[in-house]
Amino acid sequence: MPSTLEGQITMEKTPSYFVTNHAPKRIHTMARDIKLIIVVRNPVTRAISDYTQTLSKKPEISNFEVLAFKNRTLGLIDASWSALRIGIYALHLESWMQYFPLSQMHFVSGERLIVDPAGEMGKVQDFLGLKRIVTDKHFYFNKTKGFPCLKKPEDSSTPRCLGKSKGRTHPKIDPDVIRRLHKFYKPFNMMFYQMTGQNFEWELEEDSGSRSSQD
Repeated sequence: MPSTLEGQITMEKTPSYFVTNHAPKRIHTMARDIKLIIVVRNPVTRAISDYTQTLSKKPEISNFEVLAFKNRTLGLIDASWSALRIGIYALHLESWMQYFPLSQMHFVSGERLIVDPAGEMGKVQDFLGLKRIVTDKHFYFNKTKGFPCLKKPEDSSTPRCLGKSKGRTHPKIDPDVIRRLHKFYKPFNMMFYQMTGQNFEWELEEDSGSRSSQD
């Protein structure tokens, strides 16, 4: 971690912290008053996005449908597959709550971050005790990527968009598999909503049907 001067905030990120068993204890030992920001999205979409990223690097891997089940005939989900296990957010949050109170955690909706980036960033700035400097004027939606891009309104520099690894079209997944995964995650989602006090409304996506999306 870089040195932090008075009046500065040092930030560090990696997706693996939240799902790494020994991370909460180690981070608590280092800085028990740290503020934690966790970005989550519909676990079904997250799993497909995870698979899409892996597929781009290892095109020889099995189909999503094969990896998702221990026994598809019986409908037994393979929760040991990391792409699926990561989305059991309640399980991971339990580990963090052993060391940190919810008051030190802020949960960002991945879905709302796309449709209302300024709104979500406003909440993050409030959580960190910062003035709301990043606003609507700092974003524009890139239709090709399917994500908002960050720009500096005070100059004409090229907006900063997500890299080539983002924005890939997801492979088509059997709707029955999507339905089974929504059913699998639902009790864990409900537990996560209760633990965080936030309803991320992922079940609404299930009700409206599976969406063709990008990672």
